[in-house]
Amino acid sequence: MNTASLLNLIRMFFLLLAGFIGASLAMGEATNAWWFGALLGLVFASIVIVFDVMLRHLSIRSFSHGTFGLLIGLLCAWLVTRIGFFQAGWVEQFQLAGNIFNLAIFLAFGFIGVMLALRSKREEFSLLIPYVRFRQDALQDLPTLLDTNIVIDGRIPGICAAGFLGGSLVVPRFVLDELQKMADSADEIKRSRGKRGLDALNAMKGADIEIVIHEETFESGLSSEAKMVQLADLMGARILTNDSNLGKVARLKGVNVLNLNELALALRPIVSPGDELDLELVKEGKDDHQAVGYLPDGTMIVVNHGKGYLGTTQHVVVAGALQTSGGRLIFAELKR
Repeated sequence: MNTASLLNLIRMFFLLLAGFIGASLAMGEATNAWWFGALLGLVFASIVIVFDVMLRHLSIRSFSHGTFGLLIGLLCAWLVTRIGFFQAGWVEQFQLAGNIFNLAIFLAFGFIGVMLALRSKREEFSLLIPYVRFRQDALQDLPTLLDTNIVIDGRIPGICAAGFLGGSLVVPRFVLDELQKMADSADEIKRSRGKRGLDALNAMKGADIEIVIHEETFESGLSSEAKMVQLADLMGARILTNDSNLGKVARLKGVNVLNLNELALALRPIVSPGDELDLELVKEGKDDHQAVGYLPDGTMIVVNHGKGYLGTTQHVVVAGALQTSGGRLIFAELKR
């Protein structure tokens, strides 16, 4: 049973329970009034369920922020009403007006406190309460949402096996459905990509890497990117992707993003003149005496006077580098 079905079952049980309690209470007052009590119970439960549906995108994090902001706002309102102006004799003379004024102050400060808290980020709460840290604020403990592209990428099983990802890994249902649709596509390229994504998930499962399939329904017409950002905000999760556009949109929404391409770029080895390294020479260079090798990240190194050593691994010394439109080109000399 998925989450949506379970929620609907709980709502139905709550509706029936409210009707039964209402009928039982009414029968205690008048035997023939049970139907009226049941009707009142059903109406009350229906109103609560409507509020529940309206607040379906409200997370515990947002609720706790709002509650904290409400308390701060009410405290400020109480302090304001304690000043001398509000304790003057006119309040006793015009008691109704004074009560209405006090109520308006509490409502206004409470509302402003809630709105400011909901717009605030967790880092601002850390500044407000510097010695309090919540477990969810640690990025390594945040759940990580995997989007379709990153699953198809195929590097996630190795990264997880190496222990570089902490927290739970979450695959939304719409991502799994999209992979299944691609795997069943008539287009050979899409079918291959979909199968590779499903194989990556199965490999992770076979390696005892815990993956949670998150069942969540969204409004029709939303793109996968919009659903991903909305779900990440709802769960307080981060997104793992290699889609730069998705990363930009998510960061604008205040969602933490891990971009695998940015990680790969940051892990590129920095090679400077004078550095020594072992390099496999795999093909001839542009000039007759040159040979070419590659660093693990794909950076090409041209070795002067290395043509006679093709197919072997040689110890070379970096001589310089040149930035071209195709990337960084490094020149090296054989170390005699």
